[in-house]
Amino acid sequence: MKKYLYAAALFLGVFAFMPAKKKIKVYLIGDSTMCEYDSSRAPLTGWGMPFKYFFDSTVKVDNRARGGRSTRTFISENRWQPIADSLQEGDYVLMQFGHNDEAKEEIYKDRYTPVPDYKTNLIKFITETRAKNANPVLITPVTRMRFDKDGKIEETHKEYSAAVWEVAKQTNTPVIDLDAKSRDLLQQFGPVNSKLLFMQLDSLEHPGYPNGQKDNTHFTEFGARRMAEIVLKEIRNLKLELAERIYIPPAKK
Repeated sequence: MKKYLYAAALFLGVFAFMPAKKKIKVYLIGDSTMCEYDSSRAPLTGWGMPFKYFFDSTVKVDNRARGGRSTRTFISENRWQPIADSLQEGDYVLMQFGHNDEAKEEIYKDRYTPVPDYKTNLIKFITETRAKNANPVLITPVTRMRFDKDGKIEETHKEYSAAVWEVAKQTNTPVIDLDAKSRDLLQQFGPVNSKLLFMQLDSLEHPGYPNGQKDNTHFTEFGARRMAEIVLKEIRNLKLELAERIYIPPAKK
């Protein structure tokens, strides 16, 4: 009996002297599909909003994503430099751009970023993150809701998602293929039920949108949560150290 008590005491003693996990920040940089929204715009929700609640107390998620931003404007508006200056060893930068970089329409010319420049900007984020001994993670742009006449989900970011993979290979950076994974999810839901994920509201369905909304890009709370779940699952699949900080509730007795 004494032998077992000694072993238990030794185990507890070693555990007691194990260093506590260092507190870190996870910066989210990207566009309107990821960013924070005021409650007055509910049910509009960026996937970064539910994402921040999945971690333990050692993680602070700092969502710097902003609507309408491309990699180019995120830099030119001085949104990146304060993050680069603040990074600490062990922090993470999760970057998801593409929706606005690829917008070639005249009204969006101020945000459009050609693919070569898009790749250069991503490499800048990666290089400057690593310079601070922090961890960059690339994320392909989340899909829009677009089905063909046969009910097959269409790829809406082909050129820019491919560019993310090219940068990932060139820089040996982990990548979460949110584009492909979100398309898989929409295909499972189908053309009708996928509307539940997006801001597809009939008139008088929600008091904040009395005239309704027909938006195939931005998410409801339900849609944002499902996208956040995909990102969390891929963090685990990539075996990032961050995965060890995802909160696991105690088992119910």
